[in-house]
Amino acid sequence: MFLILLFLIGSCGEKQQENNDKLLISNEEKVANLQITKSAVYSTTATSDVKLQLTSQNLSFSNFNQPLETEASIFINTSKLHQTFLGIGAALTDAAAETFYKLDNEQQKLFMEAYYSVDKGIGYSLGRTIIHSCDFSSGSYTYIEEGDSDLKTFSIEHDKQFRIPFTKLAIEAAGGELTMYASPWSPPSFMKTNGEMLNGGKLKPEFAQSWANYYTKFIKAYEREGIPIWGLSVQNEPMATQIWESCIYTAEEERDFVKNYLGPALEKEGLADKKLIVWDHNRDLLFERANVILSDPEASKYVWGTGFHWYEDWKDGTPMYKNVDAVNDAFPDKKLIFTEGCNEKYDVSRIEDPKLAERYGKAMINDFNNGTVAWTDWNILLDETGGPNHVGNLCFAPVHGDTQTGKLTFTNSYYYIGHFSKFIRPGAKRISTGTTANHLSATSFKNIDGSIIIVALNESDKAIDYMLTVDKKTTNLNMLARSIQTIVLN
Repeated sequence: MFLILLFLIGSCGEKQQENNDKLLISNEEKVANLQITKSAVYSTTATSDVKLQLTSQNLSFSNFNQPLETEASIFINTSKLHQTFLGIGAALTDAAAETFYKLDNEQQKLFMEAYYSVDKGIGYSLGRTIIHSCDFSSGSYTYIEEGDSDLKTFSIEHDKQFRIPFTKLAIEAAGGELTMYASPWSPPSFMKTNGEMLNGGKLKPEFAQSWANYYTKFIKAYEREGIPIWGLSVQNEPMATQIWESCIYTAEEERDFVKNYLGPALEKEGLADKKLIVWDHNRDLLFERANVILSDPEASKYVWGTGFHWYEDWKDGTPMYKNVDAVNDAFPDKKLIFTEGCNEKYDVSRIEDPKLAERYGKAMINDFNNGTVAWTDWNILLDETGGPNHVGNLCFAPVHGDTQTGKLTFTNSYYYIGHFSKFIRPGAKRISTGTTANHLSATSFKNIDGSIIIVALNESDKAIDYMLTVDKKTTNLNMLARSIQTIVLN
């Protein structure tokens, strides 16, 4: 009996190895026999009028050509697939909504089409909203009367003037479906240690349950208005004492709020399917925060993933992309989502500065290559002053609406983001990608329909020739100075 058992185990092992070998050979044959039947190259140059323009098609591929060390090249390995892409979008803030309704009707239609149409625009599929006010609101407000810890006066009536109808138009423009998540900037004043919504302060322990219930009230109220909420973050920028709405949590405090109050509250109200995002702050402390919360099984079970922003470069001008990769490596079962980024300190004289758009291109390529599944810009629209903002924290947006003329201005940032969002669609899988030159960066994805999307960025002041190799097929391309390209292969 023992010998028979050994024989059966050996046979099963050999059969499994044979199946694995067949699968490996099958994948190798697919790579070797890769046939590219259709191709197109779209380009945007920050210093010219070329904006998301078809600049080449029907590329000629030949057998693999080994690049020299002096040559720039991009290499794509289509057999190595990584995270599943969720979407790209922006925050639908009060400021954006208020600006939108000051545009003329024609420009309003253009705005929605430009952002949400896949064919005529850049195909946004993700949105962020705010839980009562933030700095990009015309003033501070909450959904309850001061002191109402039982939330008996809870009402989102304020949002029905601008933000809710604006959000519903965005959902309609996106084809009836938009992945929406929400973030709070501060609890109401009476729930905080400093007695105000602004200037930091902390959540008082005795109001932790009341504040957790506030999130569930918000989700249900918005969904009754026809705005499905896919997820929420615990707190926007929990380590920043800002002059606007803000609230401080240490890593341990956020962990304990999630596991003892917010997670159970979502479960109790039948909202356990909502995706809970922790941190929602800069890349610098991303790994530390994720370790404290996600290493605790009782907190981690409620958490979908970790959100992050890009403002850590105020320290020395250097984004800390490595921390995104560190979290992805340590917690591969959790997701990473970029929840906010914008170019600060609005100055109309800089609106055509290539560096503003390149900040988006570089961040998106690096964040995706380090495991990020979704990427969210900050305000989707701002006015001609970089607002409205009730504390003067004026910023750039990809699109600005002039409230005096009612007209829109599309900046380079809009087009750079579009090189990703228009072509990489929800459900796509990231493909392993490498480059051989520092001034040339790239990422690539495989869509559900089988199309391969490569986004390449040239940050240098010189045009470059480069080789693109997809598995064992190579073609030669050119990029203008300060430009971005999307290559679509079928």
